[in-house]
Amino acid sequence: MNLTSALRFCVFFLCGLLSSPIFSRAASEGQRSNGAMVDVSAHSTSIDEKGYVLIGGIQQWVTIKGANRANPVVVFVHGGPGNPMSQYSDAMYREWEKDFTIVQWDQRGSGKTFEANQPSEELTPKNLNATDLTLELLVQDGLAVADYVGKRLDQERVILTGSSWGSAVAVSMIQERPELFRFYVGLSQLVNYQLNLRKSYERVLAMAKARGDQATLDLLVPFGPPPWKNSRYFGKLRRVIRKYESQATDGELVLESAAEYTSEKAKAAYASGEDFSFAKYVGLAGDGMGNSVALDVNCRELKVPIFILQGTEDLLTLPEITESYFAQVKAPAKKMILVEKSGHDPNQRMLEMQFSVLKMAAKEMR
Repeated sequence: MNLTSALRFCVFFLCGLLSSPIFSRAASEGQRSNGAMVDVSAHSTSIDEKGYVLIGGIQQWVTIKGANRANPVVVFVHGGPGNPMSQYSDAMYREWEKDFTIVQWDQRGSGKTFEANQPSEELTPKNLNATDLTLELLVQDGLAVADYVGKRLDQERVILTGSSWGSAVAVSMIQERPELFRFYVGLSQLVNYQLNLRKSYERVLAMAKARGDQATLDLLVPFGPPPWKNSRYFGKLRRVIRKYESQATDGELVLESAAEYTSEKAKAAYASGEDFSFAKYVGLAGDGMGNSVALDVNCRELKVPIFILQGTEDLLTLPEITESYFAQVKAPAKKMILVEKSGHDPNQRMLEMQFSVLKMAAKEMR
């Protein structure tokens, strides 16, 4: 059974190898793999490293870039799952490197981490079930990355930022080991998988009815509201969400991929990782790891300051769900900011607000 064609259109947006070879596995967790992390910095105060680190028993891709190693460190937890931002980091965050050290991590089952550990092949139930991918596993990986980077840069705590799926992973990381983090900036916060999904379906259906959009009604009405046991339904809803959000938002980003993502091998691995991670997220029968996301139940007290950025036009993680969760959360300090004309996928408005909040919070929380 070939699942790839059935799943590819369902995947979140956000959402070639380096010229240096991949080296052998390091001897212990959180250790660089015999020089695979190559520092190409021009000056001793700056840092520009990229390569594989042994995390959770496998090689995981990590990049570290900044003008000054003493600057605050920001660890990005990407969304999707399966949509790492490392390939776009230079295009999106190069200017940020003057103020922060930017850390990107390709999660297990994604991007170049997928490339190093799993074959790029057609997705089948057999090879899908052969590899574990769970929220808890990714949380432990993320904590190991934060710990590694902190030690690498001799900083006791790092800043954590996550978007969409990555926001659920990031909050779960903070819940487990708050001592690793200075503060958290969340974008398009995923709160509760089933609640978010049901409310998104209801909102989009209501919008379609109000607009007289019969094509969308014909698409969504037949399978009814979630929970669903067919992974295709999520993809159909996501397709409509993108269409509606594009009509209400501006500031679309034009992104250029980093060189190490442009080879045919890297492109194939990215696409395969995207399919694999999404299939694990929704599950072939609606039983995927997304169902384990319930921050409103499990993560209501966080021991670090939190800042939540929410697009007013977001139809996937609706503002009212995020606001309700934010009101429940206890934290040393917290602030929620609504970003006008911004939807779920990243745009220029959200990017500028994220940078502004990071700078403000880093200055206030020295």
